[in-house]
Amino acid sequence: MAVVKNRGLGRGLSALLADTPTPEVMRQASQIPISRIQPNKYQPRTHFSDLELESLTESIRKDGVLMPILLRPQGDGYELIAGERRWRASQAAGLQEIPAVVRDVDDLQALELAIIENEQRDDLTAIESARAYRRLIDEFGCTQQQVAEKIGVSRVQVSNLIRLLQLSPAIKEMIEKRELSMGQARPLVGLPSHVGERLARLCIAQALSARQMEREAKKAAKEPASRVKAEPDADVLALQDELTRKLGLPVEVICKKNGSGELKIAYTRPAELDAVLSRLRS
Repeated sequence: MAVVKNRGLGRGLSALLADTPTPEVMRQASQIPISRIQPNKYQPRTHFSDLELESLTESIRKDGVLMPILLRPQGDGYELIAGERRWRASQAAGLQEIPAVVRDVDDLQALELAIIENEQRDDLTAIESARAYRRLIDEFGCTQQQVAEKIGVSRVQVSNLIRLLQLSPAIKEMIEKRELSMGQARPLVGLPSHVGERLARLCIAQALSARQMEREAKKAAKEPASRVKAEPDADVLALQDELTRKLGLPVEVICKKNGSGELKIAYTRPAELDAVLSRLRS
């Protein structure tokens, strides 16, 4: 059972985010038509595991929905606040109704609850958390300290996560795929994007620790400008992205002045290399 910290939500709301329902929560729940529920516009999570959803769908077919979802009134229906996986899996299982508790909460509370539900289950990537924290600041005027108090983390944690948003799209994608952790990616903030991306690919290929990444980033930051490899032009970057998508592994295209070059494919385990070879042979 997940332990829900009291983050100023009050015992009632905290109980609605637990894994196991209390008798009080079950008394508040009622059956709501799934067709009248719309997704949470403040949902910070953008990636849902198909495997996890399939497993939950089978569980719901067998035992039903054990923990009510949390909704708020919206127009002539409801908006989801917490429990999107249960809602999605219930639809996949063919249910017409789902047990739910309805609470009249404002937009700020809806975003807070969505963040807390996901973070207590370790569902959010570092980038998803960072974007959610930034939204609390930009849309609701919260300070970093207020975000920390609302979510139940340290102010330093909030600051470090938000700084990750300065990274290039390629590095942020690696974080969202959980190829890089926050600790591994944090030293890359402030480096030129092509240098950061090179180190990120090195980290994945060699399974470097956060401490090792700090050392690599410090060395890269001290390199004279004349020794720093020029950033590839837009066509080369587009080619790298295309090859990376098609092969499923980080690809680097190195172009030399004499027209020659190198193609580097980074992999972390033999199975990944086998997968690339299989795609090339087909």
